Amino acid sequence: MPGQKLRFPGRNYLFAPGPTHIPTEVQNAMNVPMEDHRAPDFPELVKPILKDLKKIFLTTTGTPFIFPATGTAGWEVALANTLSPGDKILTSRFGQFSHLWYDLAIRIGLEVELVDTPWGEGVPVEKFKKILAADKDKKIKAVVACHNETATGVTSDIAGLRKAMNQVKHPALLMVDGVSSIASIPFRFDKWKIDIAVSGSQKGFMLPAGLAILCFSKKALAMRKTAKCKRCFLDIQDHINTNKDGFFPYTPPVNLLRGLRASIDLLLDEGMENVFKRHNRLANGVRAAVKAWGLSLAAKSPKWHSDTVSAIWLEPGSANNKNGKKAVEVINIAYHRYNISLGAGLSQVAGKVFRIGHLGDNNEARMMAALGTVEMAMMDAGIKFRPGSGTGAAAKYWCANPNKALKKIK
Repeated sequence: MPGQKLRFPGRNYLFAPGPTHIPTEVQNAMNVPMEDHRAPDFPELVKPILKDLKKIFLTTTGTPFIFPATGTAGWEVALANTLSPGDKILTSRFGQFSHLWYDLAIRIGLEVELVDTPWGEGVPVEKFKKILAADKDKKIKAVVACHNETATGVTSDIAGLRKAMNQVKHPALLMVDGVSSIASIPFRFDKWKIDIAVSGSQKGFMLPAGLAILCFSKKALAMRKTAKCKRCFLDIQDHINTNKDGFFPYTPPVNLLRGLRASIDLLLDEGMENVFKRHNRLANGVRAAVKAWGLSLAAKSPKWHSDTVSAIWLEPGSANNKNGKKAVEVINIAYHRYNISLGAGLSQVAGKVFRIGHLGDNNEARMMAALGTVEMAMMDAGIKFRPGSGTGAAAKYWCANPNKALKKIK
């Protein structure tokens, strides 16, 4: 039919940093008949999910919440349930998503002290420390940080940020966007004394988009009693009133909850520390490939490297791109010719980077598919590099650093 998209043999491979591949076990768990979310046995699904989410956040004291929304709504849940119009927050902007949380705060009437930071770096801990130390009247009510900035493939030091806050004895809440880090790379709610963590279902949780998954500390929960920001659908009090009995204040997406149950089971069966190690190994292999191609990452130094996504520079006029090809051409070729989805550059890095997501349900074989396809797309685009150099470097790294959590082959 006219306009009908040609079907590719095989499946589309998702190597954007979200949504990610859905494991078969999770897909099957969601493929169930519609259920009554007021059924007497519904709490048997909900209560264990809320309890086991604590194991994903690595907390014994936090309170998880699940909203039928996305990470963006999670940002608003965090701010609106703890703060009042005119309250001041401290944040930084070093990518598209750190910018969007800042923009949301402005829109709901908060005062924002913004520290603009070069893209390719992360949260400027020392600058934050000086600002907080100078805040003698404690006007800053919350420090807002993006743990993993997917636009540039940068991970910030949240443990270091908490240490800095403690050193200057500042009582501000610590709110962290962990949308592309939680359930993938080390995220320690209790150890880092995080007050609010925000995540989404479509990344490390290996689900479709549609759930905002949060965790509140006791301190953050107490703030809801004085918060004056207007809220209704995103009010955690309604969840507190109903979650204790295993229900929700409105109709939840039950199929996503079934999928979340299966996702949590997969993560806990692997073990969170093993999940973190696996993501680090896969990321190191991808970084070895990028180096072998003669390309560079948007992250400006290894201390910023993200284990969930690599943003790779491919600017027109660079040494290996003198013919003026743009990153977007590699992305388009990969998608239309090889049926693989790569992440595009956003805002300041639009057209300058392509991104390889290596989070969620991935292993070495799947990542080799991504790297091999990127090599073909770059060849088709006329990018100068040695074919096979990246896949070879990744294979060499992974073979030299096997996954110790798997059974040894005799």
